[in-house]
Amino acid sequence: MGKELSAVVIIPARYASTRLPGKLILPEAKAITGRYIIEHVYQNVKQSQRISKVIVATDSQLIYDIVKGFGGDAEMTSLSHISGTDRIAEVASRLDANVIVNVQGDEPEVDAAMVDQVFDALVKDDKAVMATLANTITNASELSNPNVVKVVLDRYGYALYFSRSQIPYVRDSKDPMNERGSLFLRHLGIYAYRRDFLLEYTKLPASSLEDLEKLEQLRALFNGYKIKVAITNYTSHGIDTRDDLTAFMGRYKHD
Repeated sequence: MGKELSAVVIIPARYASTRLPGKLILPEAKAITGRYIIEHVYQNVKQSQRISKVIVATDSQLIYDIVKGFGGDAEMTSLSHISGTDRIAEVASRLDANVIVNVQGDEPEVDAAMVDQVFDALVKDDKAVMATLANTITNASELSNPNVVKVVLDRYGYALYFSRSQIPYVRDSKDPMNERGSLFLRHLGIYAYRRDFLLEYTKLPASSLEDLEKLEQLRALFNGYKIKVAITNYTSHGIDTRDDLTAFMGRYKHD
């Protein structure tokens, strides 16, 4: 990393999850795995070779205290933010870092190499104002799963579109995975932003596409900005439901 660049990971963390309230600090996760969900995320990304600091951005005093308790860095943010991006932008506005990496607080299996990859994808491309990761979909059932966000790229590795629907749609095949499997990409919700763009990004008006798909990154595409997408062999599973939590704890015990 060049001397002129500095990078900080900011992890947005709110308590009031709709489907699994308090999921980032559930005691059963710590009882089984030895750490809270948010602690897994924090300690994993801290191993990145590209970043100078990891900060949890939260509106919860409880989360703040727990992060501080395990030796992490945390900052309190406004209660009025409607998205995690708004939350990290508030913290980023107080930092001198050139690059901000947004890692979701509910992905305890995130790997530090993913932070390195998304950072490299951004800083090596002067045209990109933000970058993200994707990997190849190998399970056909995921093509129709709206919880699996798909992305299609242009020839230069920039995102053309993100969708919860199957993209691309293979009109003339009953077995698209067999014939065009490498074209189906799963978006992974980790982002790197140039700090100045991040602060402007939160001020952009939401597009109708973003509202329909409930995918915030479509705001950048709608407004003509380029998102670089790096293909990775890594994956990460979000904890959205109690079933997700049970599956994670099962994988952890198995490992």
